[in-house]
Amino acid sequence: MGLAAATAMVRPTPYPELDSVLEELVASVRVALGEAFVGAYLQGSFAVGDFDRHSDVDFVIAVAQDLSDDEVNVLQGIHGRIFNLPSEWAQHLEGSYFPAGILRDHDQPAKQLWYLDHGSQSLVRSDHCNTLVVRSVVREHGVTLAGPSPATLVRPVPVDALRQEIRATIRDWGRQILEDPDRYRNRFYQGFIVLNYCRMMHDLVKGCPGSKRAGAAWAKTTLDPAWSALIDRAWGGRPNPAVAIHESADHTDFESTLQFVEYVIGETARHS
Repeated sequence: MGLAAATAMVRPTPYPELDSVLEELVASVRVALGEAFVGAYLQGSFAVGDFDRHSDVDFVIAVAQDLSDDEVNVLQGIHGRIFNLPSEWAQHLEGSYFPAGILRDHDQPAKQLWYLDHGSQSLVRSDHCNTLVVRSVVREHGVTLAGPSPATLVRPVPVDALRQEIRATIRDWGRQILEDPDRYRNRFYQGFIVLNYCRMMHDLVKGCPGSKRAGAAWAKTTLDPAWSALIDRAWGGRPNPAVAIHESADHTDFESTLQFVEYVIGETARHS
C-alpha cells in the first residue's frame, strides 16, 4: 500500500503523517513475517506521552523467534523503502525486533537484536533496546500498533533492578564518553548527552522511566542551577539531528558537557 492509502490503523499519535508511516511499516512487516509476527508497539517518548515534532519514534516489534537470514533480508528492503517515503517522520524511526522469549524474560543473558538506528535505513545487530528501561516502558506505557496488550508480553520489571541498570549505564557510558570524548564532539551528541544524563538521573531518583523533557525539567529544578543554561541549550538544539551530527560542537558547551557527565556520575553515589 502507498503512504496516502494507509488508513486502517487506529491513530496512535496526533500526527496523521506519522501514523501513515507507522501503518505502512507495520503492514509491510506483518506480511513479510507472517505467523512469526507477534506485535508492534511504540515506546520512548511517544509511549510516556512527552513528545513533540522533534522526537524520535521508538518502536519494538515482537517476533516469535530469532529472525532468519531470509527474514532479515526482506526486512532490510522494507526499511530501505520506508526510509524513502515522502515524510520526514520516516527518517526518525528507531527500534528493535525482539524475539518474544527475550522480551518477556528480562533476566536472560544480554543478547544483540536486529536494530534500526535513528536516521538509518538498514538493520544492524545491537543491544541498544535490550534493556530493562525499554521493557518497563513497553509493559507499562507501550502504544499498541498491532498485536496483544504489551503487558501480556513483558514480565514486570523490579524497581531495584531498573535502578541498578540505570546506575550502571550512567557510570559505564560516562566512562566511554570521558575516555574518548572526540567520538562525541559534534553538536548532536553534545546535546544528546546532556539530555540523556538528565533523563537517567531523573529515572534513577523516581524509580521509573521518563522522557528527556521530564528529565530536563526535573534537572533544572533539582540539580545545581549552574547547569540550567546548558540544559536549555541542549533542548533548543534538538531539531535537525541529521544536520547537527555533522557540525562541530561548541567548544565551551562540550567541555561543560563532560563536566556535567562527571557531576551526574558523582550524584549517583547519593542514590546507591
